[in-house]
Amino acid sequence: MKIKVVSIYLLALFFSFAGVMHFVNPDVFMRAMPPYLPYPLELVFISGVFEILGGVGLLAPWPKLRAAAGIGLIALLIAVFPANINMALNPQLFKEIPPVVLYCRLPLQLLFILWVRWASKPTVSQA
Repeated sequence: MKIKVVSIYLLALFFSFAGVMHFVNPDVFMRAMPPYLPYPLELVFISGVFEILGGVGLLAPWPKLRAAAGIGLIALLIAVFPANINMALNPQLFKEIPPVVLYCRLPLQLLFILWVRWASKPTVSQA
């Protein structure tokens, strides 16, 4: 199996699972929400929906839809970055996660963006 196909499946599983967790355990995501954002619970649910849609979209057999799902997931990763910053700045809210992990997640977000872009971008033969 090609590495790009494996990447697509791994990303689809990751984002779909993470999206479902927004509904199963919203309290964890609520703690990550920066206090200046309105309607935090609704934002948790909305981001969960878009994670699920993006994850499923990566599995689409149509390259253009897969690419659109990738762009949507990249936008989502950028949109939730303030929550990751909030987590790193408030480690007392996440006693179950070592502070170094909270800070390491910040540059990993860029790697995730690059991974999603690479995996979801159609090859020349697909375009």
